[in-house]
Amino acid sequence: MPAICRQEPRGRSDRHPSDSWFNHGMRTSLTLLPTLLLMALLPGPTEARQPPEPVKALVSRYLAERTAGLAGEIHISVDDLDPNNHLPPCSALAAFLPEGQRAWGNTTVGVSCQEPAPWTAYLTARVEVIGDYLVLARPLRAGQVVGPDDLSWQRGDLTSEGLDALTDATQAVGHPARIAVASGQPLKRAMLHLPPVVQRGQVVRVVTQGSGFSVSNEGKAMNSAGVGESVRVRLQKGRIVTGVAREDGIVDISQ
Repeated sequence: MPAICRQEPRGRSDRHPSDSWFNHGMRTSLTLLPTLLLMALLPGPTEARQPPEPVKALVSRYLAERTAGLAGEIHISVDDLDPNNHLPPCSALAAFLPEGQRAWGNTTVGVSCQEPAPWTAYLTARVEVIGDYLVLARPLRAGQVVGPDDLSWQRGDLTSEGLDALTDATQAVGHPARIAVASGQPLKRAMLHLPPVVQRGQVVRVVTQGSGFSVSNEGKAMNSAGVGESVRVRLQKGRIVTGVAREDGIVDISQ
């Protein structure tokens, strides 16, 4: 019987055709891996941010303007705006005092931008007013008239006393005390019976001051007030505003 020969196919393989594509892709990915890692570590496109220096300088100028009339040496320190802020650069900055804030002591000042994109930021600041103020050299009884020997001087930050400590002996001598005051205490206007500088019903000048502007109006005082005391004024068009009486009788409103 003739022999039956069976020939095995040469080059037989169990690999799927897609295996070669996968291996090629893996080799390509491994080759590109260092480049991808480097790209991930490199910074992206630089984002335009508001420079901190103009904002800080504006707040310093604003506080200097607001405290220019105070007696004493003015020391202003303003914290920096975050250099990593995400605020777009502004071409028109304006400073303002948020409600309840004062232009002295530890305070917060707002900075607003209108162009090209509106935003508002807040910077904390410290304003010291270093000067001499009156303290009592001996105890003062209620009703007692203050004399020169009852007073002495002390130097320090007037803002720690709320700017209410008297800085001129003529403001105190000859006036009776409202309350009893211990020796060594700063002498303040509220402790004395001082004559009002604004009388109820008096026509007064009202000055509104802000960053880079000053507006003057006239109105009628709705209450009497001494220096540094609050006074309400009805303006000519009926609007009622509240300000602080100055020694010259002008009512000051700060914005």
